Amino acid sequence: SWVFWKASGYPAFHDSLMLLLVLALSCNPSTAATASPSAPHIKPSYSFGRTFLGLDKCNACIGTSICKKFFKEEIRFDTWLSSHLKLPPSYLLSYSGNYTDDAKSWRLVDITRLTSKYRHDLADKRICTSLLKTKTCSLERALRRTHRFQKWLRAKRLTPDLVQGLSSPMLRCPSQRLLDRIVRRYAEVPDAGSIYMDHLTDRDKLRLLYTLSVNSHPILLQIFPDVEGWPFPRYLGSCGRLVVSASTRPLRDFYSAVPEVAADLALQLLAVLRSMGTNDLNYFFYFTHVDAGTFGVFSNGHLFIRDASTLGIIDKEEGSQLIDGQQEYKDIFSCLTVDCQSAFVSCNSIGEKHSLVMVCQELLPKLLKGKFLQPVQEKIDSFLQHCADGLADDQSLNEAVAKLAELLKPLRSCDSRFAYRYPDCKYSDKY
Repeated sequence: SWVFWKASGYPAFHDSLMLLLVLALSCNPSTAATASPSAPHIKPSYSFGRTFLGLDKCNACIGTSICKKFFKEEIRFDTWLSSHLKLPPSYLLSYSGNYTDDAKSWRLVDITRLTSKYRHDLADKRICTSLLKTKTCSLERALRRTHRFQKWLRAKRLTPDLVQGLSSPMLRCPSQRLLDRIVRRYAEVPDAGSIYMDHLTDRDKLRLLYTLSVNSHPILLQIFPDVEGWPFPRYLGSCGRLVVSASTRPLRDFYSAVPEVAADLALQLLAVLRSMGTNDLNYFFYFTHVDAGTFGVFSNGHLFIRDASTLGIIDKEEGSQLIDGQQEYKDIFSCLTVDCQSAFVSCNSIGEKHSLVMVCQELLPKLLKGKFLQPVQEKIDSFLQHCADGLADDQSLNEAVAKLAELLKPLRSCDSRFAYRYPDCKYSDKY
């Protein structure tokens, strides 16, 4: 080492000083041990990439309102709050995570993509090949050149003609009142509140149009918030192509639940469907599809709509401002996640019992089958079959559902497992 230092051109006094320092540290273990705490602690962190979050695709994305939380590690993907912060695989549709505002208390959140990464990639390629005739491109530049987005740029207000042909069930029968609500409550801009789009930049308009085209779930959470009593989880924000909302367990996790829990969830399910048809704002909500992940349950036992992507809305006050012919208009925004040949359901074909029949066919039998003693189980099965057949008129079907509810009410219990209604259930006939 002496030869090396001399060859490097260092002065002799510097060599001597370095040699003494090395010898002192190596001969005195206590000195080396006391030096280590003063060294800076390197905190493990996520190696966040713009690609994982989908930020590289903006402004063909949802928004950026919660990105700071990700980069400050105030949103973590690992449910056990591990210090080994590793990103999960990017191909998953949803992730469980933890969220904090003070770095001390953490709460569970769901982190979801609008659609699978595979479908996102297909849509991105379709944009480039159909609009610019290239395999890769700037998605924003390509989408800005479309006739639809140019109309959005000139528009002062979001009107039905600007959303015609989009595949989202929420926009198949749009009213001006519903579209005004979307603009007024759009949470990805800081100064929402007006029905006019003056406060939206070009970038904001593209993000809103893209979100409505791919999956309207985050928009529904924003315009019908849980704090106003709507049965949706709370929208916390988005970053790139990821949405963050309050965490719920899917209904499928409760198919093997004990009878009193199953009865409680079934009653909540019927109550949610009832509120979807009758509410103060006079909107009629209906499902185009339901499965075991459509509904979810919070930790307090409260049931909510977990996935609103298949939810349609009919304005009972204004009706639809689109005639059925206008629904057939198709462009690149109509085909980002679905086959462009898919036919739209006519607004006039949706009846009051539409969602109820689907729930009776797909969900309630799995939740209630074989849970209770006879003859109660036989009566429940009979009501469910009558509902699932969907042959009765709306009034007789509603009467059957009311009888089913009366049958289920005494089968649930009142204890701390049902925190959303406990201890109120001890003192109120409502529960």
